[in-house]
Parts: sequence; structure tokens; C-alpha cells
Amino acid sequence: MDLEARSLQPNVKAVLLAKLREYKSDLNNLKSEHKRLASANSNQVARDDLLESGMADAMSLHGVDDNISKSKKILTNMSRKMSRNKWIISSIIVVLVVAIALILYFKLSK
Repeated sequence: MDLEARSLQPNVKAVLLAKLREYKSDLNNLKSEHKRLASANSNQVARDDLLESGMADAMSLHGVDDNISKSKKILTNMSRKMSRNKWIISSIIVVLVVAIALILYFKLSK
């Protein structure tokens, strides 16, 4: 277009070159606006991706927290059962020792 406008008559040439300069500046403005919007949009997409991954991490952490709570309950129950079993075994041993002592006492005292 620029070459065509330069080859025309001088009175038309000035008008067309002025319009051409205006169109070029408009085009450059639109290009810069497009770049700005595209970069803002890509930043928004990246931000959304980060937020989604953060939410996924938070949800997995909640799942881990639930699993830890369940594990703690299981370990507490196991500890109680172990303690109860120790007391039962200790009681049985004490009863057996007392029974043996009584048997020996009555056998030896006759």
C-alpha cells in the first residue's frame, strides 16, 4: 500500500500516506493491546492451574489427616488391649503361684 500511495499524484499522495500512517499506528496499538490481554489471560490460566493444584494438595492433606486420626485410634485401642492382656496374664500367674504355694503348704504340713 505504501508503494502504491507513493506512486500517485502529489495531492492524493499526501492524504493517502497520512491515512496509511494512522492505520499503521492503530494496528500497532491493537497488537500491543492483544499482547497485553494475551499475557494477562495466560497469567490467569497459570494462576488457576496453581490454585487447582493447591486445592488438590489441600484435599490430599485432609485425607492424610483423616488417615492419621484413624491410625491413632487403632494404635490407642491396640495399646489398651495389650495393657489389659498383661494384667490378665499377670493375674493368672499370681493365681497359679498362690495355688502352687497352697498345694506345697498342705503337702508339706502333713
